[in-house]
Amino acid sequence: MNNRYTWATEDIYQDINSWQKDYNIAESYKGFEEFKGNLGKKEVFIACMKKLQKVSRIIEKLSVYAYMKHDEDTSNSVYDGLSSKIGMLAVDFSSKTAFITPELTALDEQVLNDYILDKDLKDYDYFLKELLKKKKHVLSEKEETLLSMASEPLSCFKDIFKKTDNADLPLSEFELDGEKFELSHGLYSVYLQSSNRKLRELAFKNYYKAYLSLENVISATYIGSVKKDVFYSKAKNYNSSLERALSSEDVDASVYTNLIESVNDNLWLLHDYVLERKKALNLDEMHMYDISVPMVESADLKLDYEKAYDLVIEGLKPLGEEYKNLLQKARNERWIDVYEKKGKRSGAYSIGVFDTHPYVLLNYQQTTHDVFTIAHEMGHAIHTYFSNQSQPYEKADYKIFVAEVASTVNEVLLIKHLIKNATDNKLKKYLLSYLMEMIRTTLYRQTQFAEFEQFSHQEVEQGTPITKDSLTEKYYSLNQKYYGSEVVSDKEIGYEWLRIPHFYTAFYVYKYSTGIISALSIAERILEEGEVAVKDYFKFLSSGGSDSPVELLKIAGVDLTDKQTFKKAFKVFGDALEEFKKI
Repeated sequence: MNNRYTWATEDIYQDINSWQKDYNIAESYKGFEEFKGNLGKKEVFIACMKKLQKVSRIIEKLSVYAYMKHDEDTSNSVYDGLSSKIGMLAVDFSSKTAFITPELTALDEQVLNDYILDKDLKDYDYFLKELLKKKKHVLSEKEETLLSMASEPLSCFKDIFKKTDNADLPLSEFELDGEKFELSHGLYSVYLQSSNRKLRELAFKNYYKAYLSLENVISATYIGSVKKDVFYSKAKNYNSSLERALSSEDVDASVYTNLIESVNDNLWLLHDYVLERKKALNLDEMHMYDISVPMVESADLKLDYEKAYDLVIEGLKPLGEEYKNLLQKARNERWIDVYEKKGKRSGAYSIGVFDTHPYVLLNYQQTTHDVFTIAHEMGHAIHTYFSNQSQPYEKADYKIFVAEVASTVNEVLLIKHLIKNATDNKLKKYLLSYLMEMIRTTLYRQTQFAEFEQFSHQEVEQGTPITKDSLTEKYYSLNQKYYGSEVVSDKEIGYEWLRIPHFYTAFYVYKYSTGIISALSIAERILEEGEVAVKDYFKFLSSGGSDSPVELLKIAGVDLTDKQTFKKAFKVFGDALEEFKKI
């Protein structure tokens, strides 16, 4: 295969021998004992941070190289060995430096404030500000040790769910018109998009029948997970589990409240969309198993990779010449591993390396979805590129809260370009439905999940017992509220909460919703205001993790503490729906 379509891992290390040399350097670093107990002295703090950065950067390079080489060919045991080797070194390094954050947090408030204001320490100011905020939540050494000892047994709920969901779930085949159909997590999604309505219905009912058979064990696992969250929040002196979860990424609680209130204020748009879906599918009665079937028969953009990439460049033209040049640079300098091949990991992702350029893994096929995947992953890559070029190592890594913004901005700009230039009505309707489904599944659906999580945790915090029945009843009522009277909320949908793995990482899913709201708002501003908006957006992309993610988004014109921001996202949804109706 032409190496033009494989990523240039040699930009990290030429070969395993080069990798081993760096590994030997990282391994030779002794512990950090010389700094322990002395981080209140500025010169010691600086020396510790410099050594921490030096080793961290080497370990990052070693880890990313091993990870990428493994994903090129998962059957190659050599790179499995490298991954295990660097994994053990990273764990050892983490244990040797584990004292740093607790010791800094325990310093007198005045010392931390002096460090924050010291120009010599400007690379660490945001890190120290976060520590200062969390200072009141740090317990005594004895209490922290006790909580640390409890962390392993209390972290089992996610694993129990994973094993139950992947190994014990009794997904059995079902029969339709004399033909037998296997049922799995992957096939379930395929069946729900089938044009055969009876197939959709049977898949839906049999899928939830399997979850219902394990209702007791899964509900006990989830309730245990919620109680664990509440325990940690109370132990660490937070007012709620939500506050504790949001503080981990320095996000104001008003963002969560604004999201739920704004979505509830605009549920009428979702109801209108559902009615249009019902009409498009020519259904007298719409059920939850009809909610994912395409409204428009696929009108795929069957483009070879080079033409697809050119289309992405054209669609992202509003971002200007610099962005275009970076897209070209990524293609020409082999940031991207393009095609599926034997042994290669499936899916797509972007990965960053501070000391070189970012990389993107694709498994490109000639479909519309894969064209958007190029735009999406390049959004991640260029966000990482800007951050690494503009920020010191300590501030380059942006938080998960904003991780999906740049990728979704690219998708929105591309789809807006395609809709604007589509001459075929079938293609235009397909693209509009693609945009609306993206908003339904990422904004509305994830917020529905967020409401459910808020309910379950608040109930426990208020001393109200939660049971499998109360959770199912709440989820069912939320589904009725979100989808409205035009959809029959089948009884099975009440059990959907039993199958959501993200619920075991509490208060995570709302980030998908705030991410798409931010992206829609930024994309609309770029299309309306042009160069001024692009400059602000590039400043945001260059800000890395230098401040609270909510504050950094304000640079790009997105204020998630203000409900007005949310209105722009719903306008995009409403406009797409009206255009769809007119065709």
